[in-house]
Amino acid sequence: MHAVALPLFDPGAGQGARQFAELGLALVLSTFIGAERATRQKSAGLRTHTLVGVGSALFMVVSQYGFSAVLTLHNVSFDPSRLAAQVVSGIGFIGGGLIFVRRDAVRGLTTAATVWLTCAIGMACGGGLPLLAVGATLVHFVVAQGYPWATRRIPAFATSEQTRLHLAYRIGTSVLTRILEHTTAQGFQVVQVRVDHPAGTSPRETEAGHDEAGTVFVQLDVEGTGSVHQLVAELSEFDDVLSISSIKDELAD
Repeated sequence: MHAVALPLFDPGAGQGARQFAELGLALVLSTFIGAERATRQKSAGLRTHTLVGVGSALFMVVSQYGFSAVLTLHNVSFDPSRLAAQVVSGIGFIGGGLIFVRRDAVRGLTTAATVWLTCAIGMACGGGLPLLAVGATLVHFVVAQGYPWATRRIPAFATSEQTRLHLAYRIGTSVLTRILEHTTAQGFQVVQVRVDHPAGTSPRETEAGHDEAGTVFVQLDVEGTGSVHQLVAELSEFDDVLSISSIKDELAD
């Protein structure tokens, strides 16, 4: 058996300008997707998506060219698609780690799907299919940015969204009870309520009206398809409500 020497930068050996261009394209496209996820403060952001895309492209290059020397041997053959299939299965471990359940809410599904798509884009780049890779990247931005905008304007496709309200009100009032009643009356479901009492003040003292000058800060998680801006505007008109703000995020994202 004779060893087969491969030139270091021989294009036929899978280490030429074309392969580096494919890895570079995977780097650029996966960076775009990762940057979009990072701006929305998702658990998998810029670095995760970039590494997934470039790694997937490299696996595809290896599957096509990494075993070319072995093919010169007698009675040796292989299926390049087998390595690509293992990449698809392996990326599921990363996606599975991004999905978690809190109460009745499933979070991370869209982020996991984005990582899966970035893997496919990287594989397309490494497989010499740049147009498909660019097209799939554009599809991501259409779905991630355009679909939420469209569904909010089409009642039949409206999806539930979770919003965190930050409230501040005066101690000794029953405004929180009225806020909860008004929120549910507007079609929102109260998912979680977290009350931060001032230092040195117990919940019993708060309900009894002690320390009238104090302030209670509340985090109120609500879910619904209604207008959050309208809800915030209505709650801000309540007596003894000192401040209110909201942070909205898609429930299934």
